[in-house]
Amino acid sequence: MQFKKILVTCALPYANGDIHIGHMLEHIQADIWVRYHRMMGHKVFFICADDAHGTPIMLKAQELKISTEEMIKKIYHKHVLDFTKFNISYDNYYTTHSKENYFFSKLIFNRLNKKNLIKKEIIQQLYDLHYNIFLPDRYVKGDCPQCKSIGQYGDNCEICGAIYSSSNLINPISILSNTKPILRNSEHYFFDLPKFNKILITWINSGVLEKTVSNKVKEWLFSGLKKWDISRDAPYFGFKIPKSINKYFYVWLDAPIGYIGTFKNLCNKNKKLNFDEWWNKNSKTKLYHFIGKDIIYFHSLFWPAMLEGSDFRKPDKLFVHGHVTLNGQKMSKSRGRFITAKLWLKYLDTDSLRYYYASKLSSNINDIDFNPLDFVKNINGDIVNKIVNIAARNAYFINNYFGNNLSKTINMKLYLRFVQKSEIIHNYLKSCKFSHVIKEILMLSDIANRYVDKHKPWLLIKDDAQKKNIQEICSMGINMFRVIMIYMKPIMPNLSQKTEFFLKKKLCFNKIKIPLINRKINKFQKLFERINITNLDKLIKISKR
Repeated sequence: MQFKKILVTCALPYANGDIHIGHMLEHIQADIWVRYHRMMGHKVFFICADDAHGTPIMLKAQELKISTEEMIKKIYHKHVLDFTKFNISYDNYYTTHSKENYFFSKLIFNRLNKKNLIKKEIIQQLYDLHYNIFLPDRYVKGDCPQCKSIGQYGDNCEICGAIYSSSNLINPISILSNTKPILRNSEHYFFDLPKFNKILITWINSGVLEKTVSNKVKEWLFSGLKKWDISRDAPYFGFKIPKSINKYFYVWLDAPIGYIGTFKNLCNKNKKLNFDEWWNKNSKTKLYHFIGKDIIYFHSLFWPAMLEGSDFRKPDKLFVHGHVTLNGQKMSKSRGRFITAKLWLKYLDTDSLRYYYASKLSSNINDIDFNPLDFVKNINGDIVNKIVNIAARNAYFINNYFGNNLSKTINMKLYLRFVQKSEIIHNYLKSCKFSHVIKEILMLSDIANRYVDKHKPWLLIKDDAQKKNIQEICSMGINMFRVIMIYMKPIMPNLSQKTEFFLKKKLCFNKIKIPLINRKINKFQKLFERINITNLDKLIKISKR
C-alpha cells in the first residue's frame, strides 16, 4: 500500500456561541475518517479554527458589553475544551483572527489584483439614516427575494439557501434602529468569479464531489456565475483591505483562507513541516474538506477559484453532510433549539454520540434526526446488548476458569470469515459510509453471539471433560470481539482504549489476520455504561428551556 500525506479540515465554527451537537456531527465524521487513515499508516494532519470575523460577532460582543477580541478569546477556549472532551484529534485548532490569516488574506488579494481579477464597482447599499452608517448584512433583515421567507438576514436565506445582496431583500428593516433603511451608493471590491467558469467545470468533473452535490453545483455554474462582492463597509470586525478607506474583507473571503493560516501556524510549531509542500499549486499531498451542505456554494465555487487565481493548490475532495434535526425540527442557536456539547457531557458520554452519528452517516447529504428513543435503542441495543456482551459473556469463563489464559487454538475458518470483512469495511470507511460499517459490525456481532448461544458454555462447564472445549469456544468469542473492535476503533475511541487494556493488545488493522491465542488477557471490567433514560430526559428538558 502506498502511504499518503493528507491534510484534513472541518468548516470553521463561528465564534459567537457554544458548540452544540449539530456542529459536532461534522467534527465527529471527520475525526472517524482521520483516525481510520492514521490506523492505516498514512501521515494525516487534521486542522480547524474559529471563524472569528463578521457582523454577528460584533453584535454579540456589543450585547455582552465586552470587546470583540475578548469575546472571541473566551469562545475559542470553550470550543477547544469541547472538541478535546469529544476526542476530536486535531493537530492544530486556531483562529482566523491571526497574523498568519491576515498575511495570506492580503497575499491572495494582491495576487488576484495583479491578475486584474479584482474590480471596483459602485453599488447601492442599505443605509441607516438614524445611525448614519451603511448596514452590514447581519444588521438588516427582510423577506428572502427567492422564496419570500420572512425574517432573513441580508446575505443569505436560512430557508432556501439563496445567496443575495442585502439591497435585494424585500421589506428590509435595520436591526439597529428598527427603521426602514434607504439605498445609498458605496464603492465595493469584486472578485471576477465568471473568469473561472471553465476551470471550475473541469474541477467539479474530477470527482471532488459526490454526484448529487456535483449536479447541484453544475446547476449554479450553468445558470451563470456573477462577480462576488468581497468587501464590507465599516463598522465591521475583520481585516482592513490594503490601501482602502474603511473597507474590510468580507468574512467569507478570509474564513476559508483560515485553512491556510492555520496550517502555517502548525508549520511554525512543527519545523519539520514544509508549508510549500502542502499548499504549492503542484502539491502531491492530499487536501480534504468536511463541510455542511449549507456552505457548498462557497467551497465549490468561490474557494477553488480564489486558490486557482492566487496560485495555491485546490482541494482533492469535499465531503458534504446534511444537518442535524432534534425530534424532526432544525437545530438552531438563534432559535434556542439545540443541545450544547458541554450539556451533553454532563449527562452522557462522547462515544455514544459518535456511534449514533456513525450509524446514520453515509455519502449522501440527508439530514440526520436526533431522536431520543432511537438513540437509547441504538446504544443500549447495539453497544451494550450485542457488541460488549460478546466480551462480557466469554471473559467470564476465561477469567474464572482458565486463569485469564486464551486457548492455544481457535476455529480459524470462522475467524477468517470475520477478517475477510475488512476489505469491504476499508472501502466503507474511506468513502465515509459509516452507517454501512455499523451494519457489517452488527451482523458480525449477531454471528458471534449466536456462536456462543449454540455452544452454551454455561452448560458445558458442569462437565469437567469439556473444559478444553469451553476454553476454545470462549477464546473464539474473545477473538471475534477483537476483530469487531478493530473495525470500531475509529468510531469509539474510549471503548477502544478500554478494550485494548482488557485484551492487553493494541487494536490494529495490520495485525488483524493474527488471532490472539495462547496468551493472557486482563480481568474483564465493564467497558460501557448503559444509557440511563432518566439522564437523557433531563438533558432534553434542559435544552428546551
